[in-house]
Amino acid sequence: MSVNRCVCFISRLQRHFNSRTARITTSSCHVSSGSSLLQGQHRSGTVVWSRDVSSNSSSPKPPDTSLFVPVSLKADASADGGVGIELTQPLDKNELLKVLNRFYKRKEMQKLAADSGLDARLFHQAFISFRKYILEMTSLPADLHIILNDICCGAGHIDDIYPYFMRHAKQIFPMLDCMDDLRKISDLRVPANWYPEARAIQRKVIFHAGPTNSGKTYHAIQRYLAAKSGVYCGPLKLLAHEIFEKSNDAGVSCDLVTGEERTFVDPEGRAAGHVACTIEMCSVTTPYEVAVIDEIQMIRDPSRGWAWTRALLGLCAEEIHVCGEPAAIDFIKELMFSTGEEVEVHNYQRLTPFSILDHAVESLDNLRPGDCIVCFSKNDIYSISRQIEARGQECAVIYGSLPPGTKLSQAKKFNDPDDPCKILVATDAIGMGLNLSIKRIIFNSLVKPNVNEKGEKQMETISTSQALQIAGRAGRFSSKFKEGEVTTMHRDDLPVLKEILSHSVDPIETAGLHPTAEQIEMFAYHLPDATLSNLVDIFVSLSQVDGLYFVCNIDDFKFLADMIQHIPLNLRSRYVFCTAPINKKQPFVCTSFLKFARQFSRDEPLTFDWVCRHISWPLAPPKNIKDLVHLEAVHDVLDLYLWLSYRFMDMFPDTASIREIQRELDDIIQQGVRNITRLIRASDPTVTDPLQAQSNRHSQTGRGTGSTKFLTGSRGQRGQRASGQMMDSSLASRLVRDGLLTPDLLQQLQREWSKDQKQDNSSQRALDLEHQGNNKGKRKKKKK
Repeated sequence: MSVNRCVCFISRLQRHFNSRTARITTSSCHVSSGSSLLQGQHRSGTVVWSRDVSSNSSSPKPPDTSLFVPVSLKADASADGGVGIELTQPLDKNELLKVLNRFYKRKEMQKLAADSGLDARLFHQAFISFRKYILEMTSLPADLHIILNDICCGAGHIDDIYPYFMRHAKQIFPMLDCMDDLRKISDLRVPANWYPEARAIQRKVIFHAGPTNSGKTYHAIQRYLAAKSGVYCGPLKLLAHEIFEKSNDAGVSCDLVTGEERTFVDPEGRAAGHVACTIEMCSVTTPYEVAVIDEIQMIRDPSRGWAWTRALLGLCAEEIHVCGEPAAIDFIKELMFSTGEEVEVHNYQRLTPFSILDHAVESLDNLRPGDCIVCFSKNDIYSISRQIEARGQECAVIYGSLPPGTKLSQAKKFNDPDDPCKILVATDAIGMGLNLSIKRIIFNSLVKPNVNEKGEKQMETISTSQALQIAGRAGRFSSKFKEGEVTTMHRDDLPVLKEILSHSVDPIETAGLHPTAEQIEMFAYHLPDATLSNLVDIFVSLSQVDGLYFVCNIDDFKFLADMIQHIPLNLRSRYVFCTAPINKKQPFVCTSFLKFARQFSRDEPLTFDWVCRHISWPLAPPKNIKDLVHLEAVHDVLDLYLWLSYRFMDMFPDTASIREIQRELDDIIQQGVRNITRLIRASDPTVTDPLQAQSNRHSQTGRGTGSTKFLTGSRGQRGQRASGQMMDSSLASRLVRDGLLTPDLLQQLQREWSKDQKQDNSSQRALDLEHQGNNKGKRKKKKK
C-alpha cells in the first residue's frame, strides 16, 4: 500500500514539473524567436524595421494544412524500457482505447490544439497516429505510461494526456514547432531588399513606351551601344542572338549568355564589356553603365514574370532602360517608388500604320504574297500548309517548338524576294524575335490554349495585348511593305477581332516572384523529411506578398520534382534539375530528363557516346510528321544537356561535341520543314480530318454559301441526329487540336458510340414490343 502511495505521489510530482517545463519551454521559444527577429533587423539595416512593423499590422496568412504530410516515426523501443510497467502495472488496451476516444471528443482539447496550430484536419491525423503509437508500442515512456495508468485507475484527469499528445503531434508535423521561422523565410513583401548591391547605388530608370514597330527598343539599344559597359535582357534566345550580332557588327565587343550557350568574343575567354542574354541569365551582381530590359510587360507573366522582377529590382546599372507597352508605365513607376527611384518616360508612336480590313479572307484561294496566317495549334499549321501547297503555292512554316536555326531559315526563305515562297503559316511565335516582311496578318482563329493562375489548361479568346503584338508584325518599318493590314480567315471572327483591337490594353497591376534556392534550403533545414515538391507547396502557402506582387506558377517545377523524387540527389542539385526549361508535353524529353538525373545521381559523367546511344545518333531525315516531332524532341534533349552542362560542368563534359551534332540535327529538321507538305501526306490522314471537319462546319454555319436546312428535316429525329453528328465533329476537332485525343482514340470512341446506339435502339424496340403486347392483352380483357 505504501508503494502505491509512493508511485501516486511520484506521478503527481512529475506531472507538475512536466506542465511547468512545457510552459517554460514555450516562453523561451517566444523569447528566442523574438531575439532572432531583433538580430535580423540589426543585420539588415533600417529598411527591414519598416518591413516588420508592416508585418505585425496584418495577421499572418493561415497555412494550407492539406500540404502538411505526417512524418513516419521509427518504432524504436523506448529508452525507459519497462520502467513504467515496473512502477505501476501493464495497461489494459481496451480501457486505453476508451480513454483515448474520450480525449479526442473533448472540445476543450480540440480548441487548445487549434491554438497551437493543429486545425481539425491535423488534429485528426495527429490523434490517429498517437492512438496507434500508444496501442502498438510494447513499452511506452515511463512518464506517459504512469499518466495513462492514473487515468485508467481514476486517479488522473483525461486532459493530462494533452502535453504528450502535442509532443507526438510535433514529432510527426515538425513544421508546427517552427512555423514562425518558416513564415519569416517565406515573407516576400519587400523583394527590393534582396538586392543590396542595387540599393547601394542611385539608378536612373528610363521607360521607352510604345506599340510594336515604334522604335522604342532601337533607341534603348543605341544608348546601350554608346555605353562603356552594358547588358541586354530579352525574353528569347533569338532576341539575345540578334543584339549579340548587331553589337559586334557595330564594333562593340559583346558576349552572348543564354541558358544553353556561352559565347565569348575574346579568344581567351575574358568577359567583354557588353553582354546580350536571356533575362533569366542576367547577373544582378555585375556593375554596368547601361542595362536594357526588353518586353517589360511580361513582368506579369504567370510563369516567367519573376525574371523581369528580378532584373528590374536587382540589376546594378547606372541607367536602366525599360522597353514595353504603355500599359506598364504606371505600375513600373509605383514599383520604382518603393526603391526610391524616379522613372523618366519616353513615348513612341508606331512608325508605319496598320488597318483592320472590312472583309475576311474566307478562302485560301484569296491569299496574296506577303500574307501570314496565324494559327494557335500545330495541327492547324499542318492542315493549312498542305491545303496551300495543294493550290500550287509555296509557304514557310514557323511554330514555337522549332529550333531557333530552323525558325531563322524559314523567316529568311519568306523574306527573300527571289524565293517563290510568298506565304507564311505560323503560330504566335512570330510575335517576338523575328524580323518578317509581312503585308497582311490573317487570324485563322481567335481562341488559343492558355494556362490560368491555377495551372489549368483552358481555351480563351486572345487578349488585346496578344492581338496587338501579333497584328503589329504587319507592315514593319524595315520591310518592303510600308503599311500593314489585319483580318481574319472566317467572316464571323472579324467583328470579334475589331472588338478586341478597339479596347485599350489592360493595365499591369502585379509582378511575379519565385522562391529562390536559398529560401528552399532554409525550409529544408527546418523540414528535413519533406520532399522538394512538398517544400515548395508549403512555401507558397505560407508566403506573404503585398499588392504589387504575386507568386509565379510552380506547376512545372513540381512536375519535375515529383518525377525525380525517387532519385537520390542533394537538395541543391535537385533544385537545379527542377528549374530546367523542358517541354513536359514531350514524353521523350521527360524520359531523357529522368535518365540524366539517374546517371547524375550515380556520379557517372554523361559523355558524348552515352548521349548518342540514348538518342540513337545519327538520325535519318523525317519521313512523316511523327518523325519530325521526334527530331524536335531530340533537339530539346540536346538543349537540356547544354543547359545542365553550364551548371554541372564536370558531369556534362562534352559540350562542344553535343553542340556540333545539334547543328547537324538543326539542318535535318530544316530539311524536314522544307518538305512539310510531303511529310503531312505521308502521315496518317486522320490527323487532318477533324480540322477539315471544322472547316466544313464553318461553311455550313453561314460563313460560306452552304445551307443548314438539312438540320431541320421533315423528321425531328433525323435533324437531331445530324445536329449531334455536327456537334461531335466540332468537339472531336477541338480535342484532337488540343492534343487531348488521338485519331485512334477518336475512331475507338466512334465505334463504341455506334455500338451503344445499336444497343439503345434494340432496347427501345424490345420495350415497344412489350408495350404493344400489354395493350393487346388489355384489349382482350375488355372484350371478355
